[in-house]
Amino acid sequence: MMEEISKLPLPEAFLNFLEANGIDPSIYMASDSPPRYLRLKPGSEAEVEEIEAEIKCKLEKVNWLPGFYSLPPDIQIANSKPYQDGKIYGIDAASGAAVSVLKISPGGSCAKLCIMLDLLGDLGSVTAVNVARHRLAACRTTKPWKERKRVAKAREAKSSQLVAVSENPELIFYGRLSGVVGLSQNELYKTMSDLEVLSCGYDKVLVDAECTHDGSVRHIQKFEHWGWRTLQHRVLYAVRTDSLTLLQLKLLRNGFRLLKVGGLLVYSTCSLTVAQNEDIVDQFLKENASAGSAIGALKSPMRKKILPLDRAELQEIDEAKGWTSKSGRIPMTMRFDHLTSQTGGLFVAKFTKLAT
Repeated sequence: MMEEISKLPLPEAFLNFLEANGIDPSIYMASDSPPRYLRLKPGSEAEVEEIEAEIKCKLEKVNWLPGFYSLPPDIQIANSKPYQDGKIYGIDAASGAAVSVLKISPGGSCAKLCIMLDLLGDLGSVTAVNVARHRLAACRTTKPWKERKRVAKAREAKSSQLVAVSENPELIFYGRLSGVVGLSQNELYKTMSDLEVLSCGYDKVLVDAECTHDGSVRHIQKFEHWGWRTLQHRVLYAVRTDSLTLLQLKLLRNGFRLLKVGGLLVYSTCSLTVAQNEDIVDQFLKENASAGSAIGALKSPMRKKILPLDRAELQEIDEAKGWTSKSGRIPMTMRFDHLTSQTGGLFVAKFTKLAT
C-alpha cells in the first residue's frame, strides 16, 4: 500500500507549482489518506449488509450525498461480486456532487455517463465523449457482462432487422466499425444548425474537462512509484498547461453550443489551479455575457465569431448548501479538496443558456 502523503518528500518543483498557483501545500501533507467512495445502484439499498460481507468492509453513509458511501483507502472493490454484478461502482464523492448539480430526471438527454445512466433509466439518452481508448472501453463495465451477453444474443437472433426505437442500442465504442449496432449512420446522425440546437440540443451537459489532476492526492501519491521526475512532464510542464487551458476553454464552448436554451451545464476539473478553473469561467463569461451583467458591457471580438446566438449565466449551486466544500474565487463556484471535504480536489461551476 502507498505510504501516507505526509511522509512523501514533495519535490521543490511541485512546491513551487503549488505556490505559483496559490494552492495550500498542507492539502498534500495531511496525516491520513483520503477515503475511497462508492455509489450504490438504485434498488440495492436493502443489500448493504450483504455487500459489506462481500467486500469485508463496513460502509459509511455519506450524509450530504444520497447513494454514496465511504470506505478505507486500501479496500479494493473491482474483483468483488457486487461490483461485477453492477450493484456498486467506485466514484469520488466530489465527482458525484458535480453530477447532482445537473438535476437529472427521467426523460431528458445529457452528455456523460455513470450516475446519469442510473438516474435516466430507459427514459432518456446519454452521450459520452472521450478520446482515450481505455476509458471508452470502460463504458462497457456500466452494464453487467451477463446482461450484455444476453442482449447480444437477442440481437444476433434478429440481426437482419433494425433495432426497434424502444430498445437500447448496443454501442461499439472505438475502432473501424465504431457506431451503433442495428442502426445506419443516416438514422444515427443528423446535421443541425445553431438555431436548431437552441431548441433541440441537450438538456444537461457535463464538461468534465481534461486537466493536470493536481487536486487528486491519490494521483499525486502515484508519483512516488512512477518517479518524481515524471511529475515535471505530466503536471508542471508550462507548455502542456497552456495547451490544456486552451483545450478546456474549447470543451466548455462546445459543450455550451450543444446545450438547448434553458438547459444546465456543469464545468468541472480535478485541478486546484485558478488557471484551469476560475480563469476559464471568467474568459467564457466574457465571450458569452448575459445582458445587463458587468461582464456584458465588455465587447469581445471573439463573441460574434464563436457563439453569436448564445448567452451564458453563471448560476448558484443550490445543492452546495449541504456540501462539505468551500466557495471558489468567483462567486457561485465551488471547490472540494482533501482537507475541506475529505474527497479528491474538484472545481464546479454551473451555467444555463439564456434565450436571445
